[in-house]
Amino acid sequence: MNLVTRAGLLTLAISCASGAAHADLGTIAFVGGRIIDGTGAPAIENGVLVSMDGKIVAIGTATNTAIPADAQRIDVTGKTLIPGLINAHGHVGQVLGLEAGHYDRGNVLRQLSLYARYGVTTVNSLGDDEYEGFAIRNEQDPLFIDHARLMVAGPVLAPQTVEQARTAVNGVADQSANFIKIRVDDNLGRTAKMAPEIYTAIAQESEKRGIPLAVHMYSLEDAKATLAAGADFIAHSVRDTEVDQAFIDALKARDVCYSPTLTRELSTFVYESEPSFFSDPFFTKEVDPAIMATLREPERQARMRDNASAQHYKNNALPMAMLNLKSLSDAGVKIAMGTDSGPAARFQGYFEHLELGMMVDSGMTPMQVIQSATSVAADCLGLDFLGSLEVGNWADVVVLDKNPLEDIDNSKSVNQVWIAGNIVPSE
Repeated sequence: MNLVTRAGLLTLAISCASGAAHADLGTIAFVGGRIIDGTGAPAIENGVLVSMDGKIVAIGTATNTAIPADAQRIDVTGKTLIPGLINAHGHVGQVLGLEAGHYDRGNVLRQLSLYARYGVTTVNSLGDDEYEGFAIRNEQDPLFIDHARLMVAGPVLAPQTVEQARTAVNGVADQSANFIKIRVDDNLGRTAKMAPEIYTAIAQESEKRGIPLAVHMYSLEDAKATLAAGADFIAHSVRDTEVDQAFIDALKARDVCYSPTLTRELSTFVYESEPSFFSDPFFTKEVDPAIMATLREPERQARMRDNASAQHYKNNALPMAMLNLKSLSDAGVKIAMGTDSGPAARFQGYFEHLELGMMVDSGMTPMQVIQSATSVAADCLGLDFLGSLEVGNWADVVVLDKNPLEDIDNSKSVNQVWIAGNIVPSE
């Protein structure tokens, strides 16, 4: 079954609930800016975007788009509007600072607000989600929201028998999880792989319950096998060898999306020395200096330089992931921007922009990358009314000071973020 079909009903409350019962938010008109609508269409120069009660009601050039007399006008001359970014693979609530084990309501909301300030307006949390995350997902009002929208998968399933597999899927499904998440790989040989009969049972039960299955894997062999078993979303890059035509054909035949998570690979080794982004004001404005101090510790950096796994990811896995991303993008596979941000030192919000840059470095164009992080990601997650600046969609708008089509790093020039016509507080 198509991923969008399976996910759409589950995410309906998030993405397209009616605002008819809510107070009038008024009419807002963004006037004079460049508009990149997320569909891949050419940018609209000297554009106008009008939202009413949180949804887009008009978009076009200043000469052909009427602005209601009662609209609040926002002059964005010289700036660029893009849709709110969508992280198809993140994590929320697990970590405080560099320590895991801090999942609670306050931490989830704090991190969703952090994502939003960076222009990430929707996050698909793929694993280790607890009760508080489900509660926040269920409570979020699509019309009155100033933090990133949340999707949840619940725990990463690790059953040992077929019976346990079916029970685990139904337990998560009974909570209306947006995804089922499994980890198949062997952690570079340090742990046992999930047996085929287990992930096949999970895929079958997920299909029965109408919930898409996301797969954490490493190798091309495992990616192919889980696709054949019924996986709906490849949550990481193939990192062991070059992808082949059979894999490409399988992805396209089943309309399965692929999330590269290049920054996940980067995070395994980048702190072996001081990363260049430690001097980026877009990064430092949100990070705790104490965390940076810890990551700068010479002993910690030396351990990473001496770690065989870290060096493997640096010298082998990441280059292969980038090579494969180019091949899959060129072949027309749906690429959904994802980062695996949320675990320690995978910095939420900033890493999404870092990911965009690494995707361009892999050979994708800035326009393709913007699509991957907006309309394609929305499509891959089954999110109607999100991901593009089009009439009828929620007014999730990021106002940039610079043009990301000229340089994808300009995605970092965030001036304002709006979610459903609500401006995101700066802090």
